[in-house]
Amino acid sequence: MSFFTHLGTYLLMLKGMFTKPENWRMYWKEFMHQCVEIGIGALPIVMIISLFLGAVTTVQTAYQLVSPLVPASTIAQIVRDSMILELSPTVVSIVLAGVVGSKIASELGNMRISEQIDALEIMGINTKSYLVLPKILASLLVIPCLIIISAVIGIWGGRTAGSMSGIIATDIFDNGLRQNLNTYNITVALYKSYTYGFILSSIPAYFGYNVKGGSLEIGRASTSAVVVSCIMILFADYALAALLL
Repeated sequence: MSFFTHLGTYLLMLKGMFTKPENWRMYWKEFMHQCVEIGIGALPIVMIISLFLGAVTTVQTAYQLVSPLVPASTIAQIVRDSMILELSPTVVSIVLAGVVGSKIASELGNMRISEQIDALEIMGINTKSYLVLPKILASLLVIPCLIIISAVIGIWGGRTAGSMSGIIATDIFDNGLRQNLNTYNITVALYKSYTYGFILSSIPAYFGYNVKGGSLEIGRASTSAVVVSCIMILFADYALAALLL
């Protein structure tokens, strides 16, 4: 399939999601289930990655700022802005593309191969709306929350690493955190998080929903979903940085 064929099928899938639900209660139940699966399921790996991202950023920033003219509190400012603007939104979303994206693609792919999607359509259920839409909406709700948690834990991890290694005292680090805080950076991070949340849920859903063949194709679809999601996240990262910063 060519790029334009994939793009057209993807857009038609998104268009087909927006119909009146057959049963609001079932849709709400599926939406809450996806929130738990995506949000709570990915929380441990997000916390671990963010903790070490903040710690490594502190150590490497201190290693590069060797000039005595640069105050130590600058380390905290760099860690804060790096976590908020780039590391938490982009790096964490790339990891989530592997964790969440492969899960969504394999789940829908397995339902397609085992003809569960066909059975639902015979029953008169819009499978695009029932199976895909809750996943995308859940991602748009929980991914920004995970990225906010990631930024907080990353900054705390940098503060702890700086204190434990003797690089920077906690009171100096705290002073640096409060200096020159640009709240627009937080807005940019939220724009990124919503964009990435849509990408890492809709693209794997497309690949999983349109699987053809046997069980071997499920693995290929999951791999393709993760690769394309990561590429699109990096492309969106550049585009949003050029537009917003």
